[in-house]
Amino acid sequence: MPELPEVEVVRSGLEAAVTGAAVTGVDVLDRRSLRRHLGTVFEEDLAGRTITAAVRRGKFLWFPLDDGRALTAHLGMSGQMLLRRPGETDRFTRVALSLENPDHGELVVNFADQRIFGGLAIDPLVITADARPAGHAGEGTAEPLIPERVAHIARDALDPFLDHERVAARIRASRSGVKRLLLDQTVISGIGNIYADEALWAAMTAPEQPGASLDDDDVERILEEVRSVLRKALVEGGTSFDAQYVNVNGQAGYFAHSLNAYGRQGKPCARCGTSIVRVAFANRSSHYCPVCQVLTG
Repeated sequence: MPELPEVEVVRSGLEAAVTGAAVTGVDVLDRRSLRRHLGTVFEEDLAGRTITAAVRRGKFLWFPLDDGRALTAHLGMSGQMLLRRPGETDRFTRVALSLENPDHGELVVNFADQRIFGGLAIDPLVITADARPAGHAGEGTAEPLIPERVAHIARDALDPFLDHERVAARIRASRSGVKRLLLDQTVISGIGNIYADEALWAAMTAPEQPGASLDDDDVERILEEVRSVLRKALVEGGTSFDAQYVNVNGQAGYFAHSLNAYGRQGKPCARCGTSIVRVAFANRSSHYCPVCQVLTG
């Protein structure tokens, strides 16, 4: 599933093209990608609207509209938002949005999704709980407005308005393993399996280390490694293992070459040389070094 770096690469790639663009046409090829859209006819609701910005919180994208609502996008496991010229099509396109940008002319955004776990919806905007800007918007809006369906999602590790003390308190109050807490999008958002494994490897912390066993320095070290790995992945365009994650131009990221734990089972730890192990974790897997990341306490 695309995580914060991959979604931010998509957001930043779309920003200039969609900001200020009018929606001139909506072509729905598979209505399963609209199953989260409730109560209105999607095509009629979106056509004629103008997009005012491209915003992200965690793994969610949204595009505020000029009528006080937002087009919300979640990429799921295999969703892509591909920027094209009129007439250009992509395999697995489920919804195609035709746009007229005052600076860039006619454009198309194809929402392609092989596995159809992602989707689009139009949502009302509500005030953020802390009345601060809702998410990362580049040069776009700083409005404290967030789509109603995203309002329960916590701020992410790179959000300048993240309440670090609150996050640390949530982690230290729980007996759950720290990896499970990092993946909880109501504690801190944007982190998935890949970057949780990478951050915990860098922090030399076992995935199952209970949050309540960590002190303030431990938590700060883990969160700093989370921020570090997310920033590095952003620079490298995200992590691509196959053709399912690409940027808006269809290009793959290359952070996979920088991974130290995730997907490296059986390969030597870059720190100590011990083989990285892979264990089952919540219908997924955890990857860690059994020597560098020892469960303590």
